[in-house]
Amino acid sequence: MSFESLPHRPHPGQAPQQAGPALPARPVPACADEPRFDAVPPDRSKWRYRPRRDFWRSKAVRAGALITLLALCGLVILALVREQTGTEGFLVGLGLAVLPVPLLGAAFRWLDRVDPGPWRNLLFALAWGACAAALVAIIANSFATRWIATATADPSSADHLGASVIAPIVEESAKAAAVLLLFLFRRRDFQGIVDGVVFAGFTATGFAFTENILYLGNAFGEDQASHSAGLASTTAATFFVRVVMSPFAHPLFTVLTGIGFGAAALAPPGKRLRRVVFPLGGLVCAMGMHALWNSSTLFGVYGFYIVYGAFMVPVFGLLTWLAIWSRQRELRTVAAELPAYAAAGWLGPAEPLALSSMAARAAARDFAHRTFGGKPAARSVAEYEAFATALAFLRHRAYRSAGAVGPGPDFAAREQELLHHLWERKPVAGPALLYAAGATGRIWLPPQPGPPHPYTQHAQFAPYVPYVPQVPHGQPGPAAGPAPYNPYLR
Repeated sequence: MSFESLPHRPHPGQAPQQAGPALPARPVPACADEPRFDAVPPDRSKWRYRPRRDFWRSKAVRAGALITLLALCGLVILALVREQTGTEGFLVGLGLAVLPVPLLGAAFRWLDRVDPGPWRNLLFALAWGACAAALVAIIANSFATRWIATATADPSSADHLGASVIAPIVEESAKAAAVLLLFLFRRRDFQGIVDGVVFAGFTATGFAFTENILYLGNAFGEDQASHSAGLASTTAATFFVRVVMSPFAHPLFTVLTGIGFGAAALAPPGKRLRRVVFPLGGLVCAMGMHALWNSSTLFGVYGFYIVYGAFMVPVFGLLTWLAIWSRQRELRTVAAELPAYAAAGWLGPAEPLALSSMAARAAARDFAHRTFGGKPAARSVAEYEAFATALAFLRHRAYRSAGAVGPGPDFAAREQELLHHLWERKPVAGPALLYAAGATGRIWLPPQPGPPHPYTQHAQFAPYVPYVPQVPHGQPGPAAGPAPYNPYLR
């Protein structure tokens, strides 16, 4: 039955309509198997009718709830630590515990310079470790130790069991929760081992910061009670052990969990078992190393120094080498994937060489800062470097890591988006990277006859604009060869 054959039914209380001249009916578009919506503006902000979203699914609501949760955890942990250490002990512990935080943060951020992620992820990891993970650890450790002491009627063994078994399980699980959340909800920023190491390192740095406040504050209270001061005080000894000798202890434990999540991020899409086994394996290794570190004092007078020198330092060196090797692997990925875009005309011939060197990247930013207008130009080059690195990783995952699966359905759209960002910054970043490639020895620039070379006379430098033949869609390229690849002409 068609719509035309259905009788008209007036609304309740409405008089029947009189017969009269029929109004011309506006045609309704037919629904095809694959309908096209060409009239819909591509920009969602210009939509007149927008689908309603549940209140709790709003990004602002989620961010506000997360910030509120971390702030409440921070206030509670602040009150608990202050109650145990006193006001003076808290202030002294805070002043001493904050010293290694900038150094550790700078070290992990340096490791992430090849493809730097957004600061909001790092700040979340740091805040989670300092507030949420520390609060969970204090409450759970205290409850478990008291329960064991009550059940066994042996407080001494309960303290040893809590430090060597309960604390590693609770603390590493609480810190791993931040890495898990970033892995699940910031998957685009979690691309490999380096990202896992950086996220885990920031989380553990925040946790160690809060824990050091507690230990240093309690040590200061003991010194005040015993009237001790100077290098022989408990505060000085605690500071030397926790801040000078082993500031990397907690980051070292949690980095093992981060490596497990990073290996899971590199697993092909079809290998779901690896995405579960690798993080769990890393977490178990982190718990084991943490337990060995906490149990070192039970191995005799020199147990701490034996574990520190024979185990902690070698493992720290091995993980440092692994992190640096992973960073160099990212640079090799950039050098291997970007020449395809250079051959297509999107990048200059020397840009893949410059983008695969951290020294050349820094030289390009410095050149743009001195030549093209200060900080905005340097920021444009830095963004160009970041987008080019993301493009290389995107292509690597699509054509190398995915294996027979091939690129995903959104690969073309993401590739075009990155190429669009590169094209907008090309006039400044192109010549800057070309200069950096020559200045750092990545390529050899022969001397040119005639007027001074623009790389030595910056004032005469003209912005480099690549030549891309404009070939109409569907027409053959010039006689010299096919037209360069351009996804915007599909």
